[in-house]
Amino acid sequence: MSAQDDLPKLLGDCVHCGFCLPTCPTYTLWGEEMDSPRGRIHLMQQHVDGEPFSDAMVQHFDACLGCMACVTSCPSGVQYDRLIEMTRADVEREHPRSLKERAIREMVFQLFPYRRRLRALRGPLRAYQKSGLERLVRRSGVLERISPSIAAMERLAPPLGRTPRLPEQVAARGERRATVGMLSGCVQGEFFPGVNAATARVLALEGCDVVIPKGQGCCGALSLHSGREDEARAFARRTIETFESVDVVVVNSAGCGSAMKDYRALLADDPAWSRRADALTAKTRDFAEFLAELGPRAERAPLPVTVAYHDACHLAHAQGVRSQPRALLAAIPELDVREIADPEICCGSAGTYNLFQPEAAAELGDRKAVNVDATGAELLVAANPGCSMQIATALRRRGAPIAVAHTAQVLDASLRGLSPDTLLTRVS
Repeated sequence: MSAQDDLPKLLGDCVHCGFCLPTCPTYTLWGEEMDSPRGRIHLMQQHVDGEPFSDAMVQHFDACLGCMACVTSCPSGVQYDRLIEMTRADVEREHPRSLKERAIREMVFQLFPYRRRLRALRGPLRAYQKSGLERLVRRSGVLERISPSIAAMERLAPPLGRTPRLPEQVAARGERRATVGMLSGCVQGEFFPGVNAATARVLALEGCDVVIPKGQGCCGALSLHSGREDEARAFARRTIETFESVDVVVVNSAGCGSAMKDYRALLADDPAWSRRADALTAKTRDFAEFLAELGPRAERAPLPVTVAYHDACHLAHAQGVRSQPRALLAAIPELDVREIADPEICCGSAGTYNLFQPEAAAELGDRKAVNVDATGAELLVAANPGCSMQIATALRRRGAPIAVAHTAQVLDASLRGLSPDTLLTRVS
């Protein structure tokens, strides 16, 4: 039996109780039943019963962020994450999109999963940012008229500096406690290289030999979460091969970690790969999750900074990692950790969502920025590159001078005894 054959049974798990409604971002925005999880499940059932995908039906599925807040809140154990991924795969197979939609989607999926292509983009983008042309283009609104998705890409791009290149191995400081592989990621590796450098340093300072395979590619997260199953499986197989020789794979991007922990289901129907996928899933750990399991050894220096911690959806809801990053931050002397209101509501990033649904994403980003600003924090801490770009962009729109950093960068600053200014200069 294929995974797709499970769809009718999974749909039957929903009792339409409505516990998901307050946690669903699109239902919160619009109050439309068909833009809630149970409404979309009703549409999925219609399709299973023989109704072909209509443009309106697909629009409701496209409007879903796939944030999985509904999975966390559901008392009936409905696996909405599997339902929306299988439905999106059906949409990709069966529903013809417009030429404009296909062009934008192809551009995204032919760019973001490929580090060499992203690297080639860095030079022109950096020159564009430094030239002052960025401000003129944004004021003119020309990109919005060409395509709201292209305009969103331009707005979301973080300020680019030099890219530190990591060696293939970083040796443990002091007695070795573990040997770990590290996923460097696509967007993380090219747009947030400082996060990877901080991750490797922290792991080494905590006694880990860190293996960073040079030939690693995309984990397949963007493809998997967008219904491009064959593409996701190809990326997954390559990632499995890359990390089979290590005992643990540490991932510092929430979306990537979620996808890799889903390889077991993604390749379940492939006899040649299912066992290997199982093994990779079992040894994948989020950065904070791994450090919490390992336990602290390196001395934490005081870091007098007020931070707001943001729950990335693919970390909190998909992986169930909530307490570990908070515990790591709380263990840093003089660091004041504050909670953000409505943490379960997505910031609007959601992989490619802020590119394909820019208006809804911007509205969710603005709501999140208001809540971040209300904490009075100097620094926002997030564990996903998409969240960092999304919330930083919304904070800029709000005029809130709040810096943004990854959990690894905060720990790195404490372990190395750096000045708080090293974090607070990363203003959004």
